Amino acid sequence: MRFRAQRLVNAWCRALISLRSRGLRGTWHRLRQELRPVPQVAPMVLPDAGGGIDAGDIALPVSDTPTVSIVIPVYNHLDATLVCLRSLAQTTNATAHEIIVVDDCSSDETAAVLPVIAGLRYQRNARNLGFIGACNAAAANARGDYVVFLNNDTAVQDGWLDALIDTFDEHRDVGLVGAKLVYPDGRLQEAGGIVFSDGSGWNYGRFDDPAKPEYNFVREVDYCSGAAIALPTALFRRFGGFDAHYAPAYYEDTDLAMKVRQAGLRVLYQPASVVVHFEGISSGTDTSSGTKRYQVVNKEKFFARWKDALASHPDPARTAPQDIVKARQHRARRQVLVIDATTPQPDHDSGSVRLCNILRLLREDGHAVTFFADNRAWVERYTPALQQMGVEVLWHPHLCDPVSWFEHNGARLDLVFVSRHYIASNYVDLVRRHAPRATLAFDTVDLHYLREQRAAELAGSSEMARTAEKTREQELRLIRECDVTLVVSPVEKELLAKDAPGARVEVLSNVHEIFGRRRDFSERADIMFIGGYQHPPNVDAAVWFATQILPRVHAEIPELVFHLIGSKAPAEVRALGELPGVVFHGFVEDIEPFLDGCRLAVAPLRYGAGVKGKVNMSMSYGQPVVATPVAVEGMYAEPGREVLVAETPEAFAAQVIRAYRDPELWTRLSDGGLANVARHFSFDSARDALRRLLG
Repeated sequence: MRFRAQRLVNAWCRALISLRSRGLRGTWHRLRQELRPVPQVAPMVLPDAGGGIDAGDIALPVSDTPTVSIVIPVYNHLDATLVCLRSLAQTTNATAHEIIVVDDCSSDETAAVLPVIAGLRYQRNARNLGFIGACNAAAANARGDYVVFLNNDTAVQDGWLDALIDTFDEHRDVGLVGAKLVYPDGRLQEAGGIVFSDGSGWNYGRFDDPAKPEYNFVREVDYCSGAAIALPTALFRRFGGFDAHYAPAYYEDTDLAMKVRQAGLRVLYQPASVVVHFEGISSGTDTSSGTKRYQVVNKEKFFARWKDALASHPDPARTAPQDIVKARQHRARRQVLVIDATTPQPDHDSGSVRLCNILRLLREDGHAVTFFADNRAWVERYTPALQQMGVEVLWHPHLCDPVSWFEHNGARLDLVFVSRHYIASNYVDLVRRHAPRATLAFDTVDLHYLREQRAAELAGSSEMARTAEKTREQELRLIRECDVTLVVSPVEKELLAKDAPGARVEVLSNVHEIFGRRRDFSERADIMFIGGYQHPPNVDAAVWFATQILPRVHAEIPELVFHLIGSKAPAEVRALGELPGVVFHGFVEDIEPFLDGCRLAVAPLRYGAGVKGKVNMSMSYGQPVVATPVAVEGMYAEPGREVLVAETPEAFAAQVIRAYRDPELWTRLSDGGLANVARHFSFDSARDALRRLLG
């Protein structure tokens, strides 16, 4: 009840602030964004049967220089094989590949039908080698950089292959990647596997809803079923292929995963690669007879070989159903929960860039990370991007009640990281009650009361000053209640040393990649300003520069164009595009052409708090910045060497003109800005701060 009551109070306060800053129409638009419905999950697609066992309708993709060799071992069951091949023919993938079917001496019509299929590399063993021998024989002839093993009792879905192979580029130290396996009726068969300390396996998620969040993020796993796995061809050959120790079949895929880890590489589950598996067609399901009996026999062989390594795996006798969530990521160093107001959109605002990079660093350091937005919305593109990063993202309706979620999951958490005071205040009691061993970290993003105080001073508004004082009381109370408070600049840390003495405060600033200067002074023209215009200081800055500063610049450089970039712009910002020499772009998919092509960036912020990501970002591309003192506060930036600073319209215009015309000054600022970001806002400095936080 306290959680819900506090949430209602905060929502009402946020609504009032939004109405004052955005108006009724803007507030309604923001509300609609937060409450957009969850997209429906597409049903499984099975291939058109075409001509039955007449394979004349099948034409497979062909490549003379394949990146991937798909190996499909078959032994009879021609009807199942043709379903698999039709799915490969009817789905779309960009990755160049070849398809090799190895026929292990089938006695049905396989040998007569398959060789005539266009695009197929068909090879038939001289004698029956069993599943392991057949896979190894085909892999020996693979031409691709990667080999993908695919059961013949499967039907692949669009993009399945691209998703598998892209994982090797998107994640570090990857040796093997497995797909999400789904039954034909749409139920989940496997979302990666768990191997317990006795050598037994668990198909995580079996028979559950494959759309649930827990099955839809890239995750390190103990093994992936050999029904659909990918690994570098050279690595597979280095291991000598699947081990004949497990002939004819079963546990060879689990053994392979153990060898991958022994080689210092990781085994990842890729949920975006979806494969329908008609389980049991090839070998049945009875473990007391036929090939299936080797599942029991080979478990003992596997345990004998890997007993020492398995000692650190979960004990099945002590893993209750409610503990399976922790067992699925038993290698994780810490269990971390991150909460923010909304799902980060890094191409919209700098706060999102910072949070995404913090999440990336936590994952790279081996922590299991769960994220949910306080509005619990699914956001197209951005939610899947976090999942592909390896973050478990929860959303409505799968997360209906945070209180219930904390009751079931709080005890396993080591760190709860909550951003913004109006969000964090909702969760203090829940964390203290249900996650007693977790460190509670309040991430200010920026000190809201400081920003509001400055806005009130600029506007000369007593009402805004009263609002700022209420925010100050809320933030300082929260700082006292939490274990640690995170700020983005040393200026804010010094302020809190006075306003909240005794509180533990750490600096975790913006985090940026260093892209470097890719065009020189003479190859650039024009100036730019970028900002998320849901943030009132950016609206004020855009209007102030376009109306008070730009005319003075145009008096000296009339050909210069001012580019206004950013999402969620109100009418007053969009209208600036009607002014001479101003181009309003709104949201742009790719900001790099402006960062590489514009000669200068401006940051004419008259109020605000925290470190400005727009300034960091321009510096990281070697683009010099002209800014106000507020815009470079806490950035360790030396005026004249790393940035130009001015406060009045006259002085600001003069600095823009000076930097725009002087190539020597421009180059010095470009070099200085790059060095500044590398020194203070790199991944290494942020990683150190996070490690201090987690001990």
